[in-house]
Amino acid sequence: MKKAYFILFCIVCGLIQSVDMAAQRAAAVRKALQNPKYKKVLVVAHRGNWRSNAPENSLAAIDSAIQMKIDIVELDVWKTKDGKLVLMHDNTVDRTTNGKGRIADLTLEQIKQLRLKDHNGNITEHKVPTLEEGLLLAKGKIMVNLDKAYGFFDEVYALLEKTGTTDMVIMKGSQPAEKVKRDFGKYMDKVIYMPVVGLDDEHAEQMVTNYLDELQPKAFELCYADVNNPLPAKMKKALKGKALIWYNTLWASLAGGHDDDHALENPDENYGYLINELGARIIQTDRPDYLLDYLRKKGLHD
Repeated sequence: MKKAYFILFCIVCGLIQSVDMAAQRAAAVRKALQNPKYKKVLVVAHRGNWRSNAPENSLAAIDSAIQMKIDIVELDVWKTKDGKLVLMHDNTVDRTTNGKGRIADLTLEQIKQLRLKDHNGNITEHKVPTLEEGLLLAKGKIMVNLDKAYGFFDEVYALLEKTGTTDMVIMKGSQPAEKVKRDFGKYMDKVIYMPVVGLDDEHAEQMVTNYLDELQPKAFELCYADVNNPLPAKMKKALKGKALIWYNTLWASLAGGHDDDHALENPDENYGYLINELGARIIQTDRPDYLLDYLRKKGLHD
C-alpha cells in the first residue's frame, strides 16, 4: 500500500511540475518579446499546428502547438450574429466546416452544430471553438497572437480580463500609429501590440518611424514580395536594439520568396536568410515542427 501511495505521489508531483514548466515557458516567451536584443528565434504556429490531424483554429491545433513547445499560436477571431467571438480564419464557414454561410449571419448555437474539416477537407469530430475556450486552453502554456480582432477589441479585452489572459496576448494591425494610439492606448500597458507593415508600400519607412515615435512597439510584423526591395535589409539596421522583427514564411509573397515550401528544399537559404540577413527573431510558419528542428540544430531555440 505504501508503494502505491508513493507512486501516486510521484505522479502528482510530476503533473504539478509539468504545469509549472509550461507556465514558465509562457512567461519566458513574453519576456523574450519584450527584449529587443533577443538572440534566438521564437516560433509562431499559424492557425495552430494544423498540419497534424487537427483542423486549423481548433482546440486540438492549439493543444498540439502547446505539446510541441511552440512559443506562440496565431488565431483568427470573428463575431457571430449574436455577438459571440469564435475562432475561424474566413468570414464564412464554407471552407473549414460542413456548413455554409457568413459567420455574421449565424448564431453561436448554429455554428456549434457544425464540424470542422482537416487540411485535406475531411470532416472531423472537432467543433468551432469560441475565443474564450481557446484562451482557457492556452492560458499559462503558450502566447497567443490574435488576428482580425482589432475592430472589436473592447469585447476581446473583456474576455481577456475574464479569463485572466491579458498578459499572454499579442494584438496586431496595420492602422496608422496615431489611430492605434487613439483606439488602443488604454490597453498598451497590458497587451502587447505589434504593427504590421508592408515594406513594398511607398510609405512603409515613414510608417515604421511613426510607430517607433508614437507607440514604441515590442515587435514589427514585416511583409514584402519584391525581392529587389532594399527596405528589409534596411529595417534590420533601423530596428536593431529597438524592436524584434517578425516574418511570415506561409507564402512566398510575404517574405520575398523565402517561404516554408522553399525552406523544405534549402532551409539555410530561406529561414537562415530571414534570420541572418534580415534580422528575424520571430517566424510564423505552417510547418512549426520543421522550423523548430532547424532552429534547434542551429542553437537558435531551446
